[in-house]
Amino acid sequence: MRAPFQILVIPYRMDTGGEPQYALFKRSDMDCWQFIAGGGEDDETALEAAKRESFEEAGIAPECEFTRLQTESMIPASVFSGHNWPKGVIEIPEFCFAVQLFDPSLTLSDEHLEFKWVAFEEALNLLKFESNRKGLSELHFLLVTRLA
Repeated sequence: MRAPFQILVIPYRMDTGGEPQYALFKRSDMDCWQFIAGGGEDDETALEAAKRESFEEAGIAPECEFTRLQTESMIPASVFSGHNWPKGVIEIPEFCFAVQLFDPSLTLSDEHLEFKWVAFEEALNLLKFESNRKGLSELHFLLVTRLA
């Protein structure tokens, strides 16, 4: 059963010059770029859902270190058609996570046509959803200030 929350996972890595790059995914059902996204199942925690979705969509090992970001967005429940939400649920929260990868290769599910590693500015320009840009901006700020 679908839990009334959404997760967003931003995979990142450091390039050879020490600059952060972010993995964007092109959806197979829409012509748009986004990060890993999905819903919780049954009584999963947000972290458990983030790890499961990351493995299912990109082959990211659940043993990787996932970091919960402060960024949270509210998404209209009506966006997720076909779900019987509990009465009164109008919006669901989206919790944002980051995961650092050291191997740039990923294994895509059928949900995505392709992925690419890009720098911050290119990611901002390609991402369709505002919640993705907000999470990216927080993560990039944290990475850049940590590197400074």
